[in-house]
Amino acid sequence: MHKIQVTNNIISKLKNGYPWVFRNDLDHSYGNGEMITLVDSNNRIIAFGLCDSGDISVRVLGKNPTQIQHLLHERITQAHHFRTRFLPERTNCYRLINGEGDGLSGIIVDVYDDTAILRIYSKAWLPHMDTIVDTLRDLDSLHRIFQKFGVRNVDGQKGGITLWGPELPKTLIVEEHGIKFIVRPKKGQKTGLFLDQRTHRKMIGELSKDKIVSNLFSYNGGFSIYAAMNGAKRVYSVDIAPKAIEDAKDIFRLNGINPDHHVFEATDAFQWQAPEGIEVFVCDPPSLSKGKRSDSNAQQAYQNLAQSCAKQIQKGNILATASCTARLSSKAWEQSIVRGVERHGEWSWAWRSYEPIDHPILLHHTEARYLKFALLYRRK
Repeated sequence: MHKIQVTNNIISKLKNGYPWVFRNDLDHSYGNGEMITLVDSNNRIIAFGLCDSGDISVRVLGKNPTQIQHLLHERITQAHHFRTRFLPERTNCYRLINGEGDGLSGIIVDVYDDTAILRIYSKAWLPHMDTIVDTLRDLDSLHRIFQKFGVRNVDGQKGGITLWGPELPKTLIVEEHGIKFIVRPKKGQKTGLFLDQRTHRKMIGELSKDKIVSNLFSYNGGFSIYAAMNGAKRVYSVDIAPKAIEDAKDIFRLNGINPDHHVFEATDAFQWQAPEGIEVFVCDPPSLSKGKRSDSNAQQAYQNLAQSCAKQIQKGNILATASCTARLSSKAWEQSIVRGVERHGEWSWAWRSYEPIDHPILLHHTEARYLKFALLYRRK
């Protein structure tokens, strides 16, 4: 196993379990996927990991070097056992591996019934793909493993490939709290569903009985179907993608709800105006920042969205809003929301939460904290 000396400014972070070493903190590097130990100027081992070729030059895996086969088996098995402890009833879709949060920086695995959808975010893992697949195959609940492409710095292509098991069909049907969803892993966003909003979708459903609900940036209608299944009077689903709107209608039908009793609009959610009073207003936009230069623009966009929503919400009603923009801290995002709503009535935070239990975040890895969700209640 090769040794690489790290600069002094990263040593304390590594001792606290930080999972990345950047190129500027190394004296040199090796090929993708090579196991290396990180040492200080006195040749003392600080950590070990896999070499990568991107800005993150080492994916740190721990403090005590161990064989990669043993490490993968131990951590994937541990992650699986952890998920099975809390998986809700009548739910067969969840995140199995959440990168650094499960000690496997650069690996994401989502499970849809008996299918694992694998995404690799680091070339460091490419030489170890057979071991990853073999370890996943050992899980009794899985009968198919599919790798989804689309990570520019790793595979740079669209589509994906079935790594084990029968060929992946175009669509899968899964359950979440007993509600059926259509999943399109080959073409859909992320791995097919936004699994991180499961708890929040259930919360919106519980608030929606006999209410008029809107769902901006609705994608395939996750929040919408929960509202409808829980007795919402009317649900407005708004998304710019016509195919996503059609999927939302099909999901309504799949669950025995007539979509004609609700409203589906393929239009720009940023410009949408409610035609009637909305009692539960959901606004869950995509990430609005892709780099440092766009951070301030993202904050302004969140503020503008919150202001637009607040104008349409009357006293006694609720705004549910979220952000998946990792570059914005919770504090910065909340400030944007406050600036957006405060000129239109008096508001209170009713609920704030972050990543769900199947998306664990490593303790000192603040960059991985991306999801913010809040309910705001208009009191006056």
